[in-house]
Amino acid sequence: MSLDFKGRVAIVTGAGGGLGREHALALAARGAKVVVNDLGGAVDGSGGSTSAAQAVVNEIRAAGGEAIANGASVTDFAAVEAMVRQAVDTWGRVDVLVNNAGILRDKSFAKMDMADFRLVIDVHVMGAVHCTKAVWALMQQQKYGRIVMTTSSTGLYGNFGQSNYGAAKMALVGLMQTLALEGEKYGIRVNCLAPTAATRMTQDIFPGDMLDRFGPEAVVPAMLVLASDDAPTRTILCAGAGTFEAANVTLTAGRHIGIGPNVPERLALELPAVRDRAGETVPGSGAAQSMNEMQLARAARG
Repeated sequence: MSLDFKGRVAIVTGAGGGLGREHALALAARGAKVVVNDLGGAVDGSGGSTSAAQAVVNEIRAAGGEAIANGASVTDFAAVEAMVRQAVDTWGRVDVLVNNAGILRDKSFAKMDMADFRLVIDVHVMGAVHCTKAVWALMQQQKYGRIVMTTSSTGLYGNFGQSNYGAAKMALVGLMQTLALEGEKYGIRVNCLAPTAATRMTQDIFPGDMLDRFGPEAVVPAMLVLASDDAPTRTILCAGAGTFEAANVTLTAGRHIGIGPNVPERLALELPAVRDRAGETVPGSGAAQSMNEMQLARAARG
């Protein structure tokens, strides 16, 4: 597998610090020209400054690489479109998009303000939508594109106090599933990265003796693989402390119960069999789930 990014142009959002900074530095070190995007706000999304993005650009240039800074908010589609034009005007193309920008507004659902819920959705989901939409036609024309969505174990499996964040991160998995199908004939591969890393957003959850093992640099190899020429597509890659796993949205073999007035009671009785994970599969599309149901129904009809 080639992990050489020479000649490639990459946009990394939220790249002024933490994981995004490591992504930008790694792509540049392997030859990519990088747009370092960062609003420069606090963890909760307040404030803003381009100084963080420019500092990363300075690091890349000092190491002999090429980079430009951009301070667009990913929630502003016009600003995101201008960022993509900046990349194209500077280097002629965009090959890689790493949707990394994000914020936290953690509270239990009972105590959460709806404005905080909406803002997290706006930054994570609509931010990724804006950036992806802004590069999509260009990648179609190029017949090449690599898009990495940043999901989370919170979206995949849940975490107390993060209903807004979890909803946003699982939404990105659904976005990835469909865009990977739509992009396939254009050479666009779309994947999700679920990082476990100690950054300013997460450092408080790690015990002191493990903090150094969960540095953001340990996640970067997964991003490089998902953004490379030989990247897979429709893959959810989890990474943390040097360990890598793949997550899947699976479908159990199921049970045909039929149609009729007593089906609710029968389903309640047979729910353990319906939920049995033996023989579960990963459908190739949403239509594959429907096909499974149709096949079971036909088999039962004889």
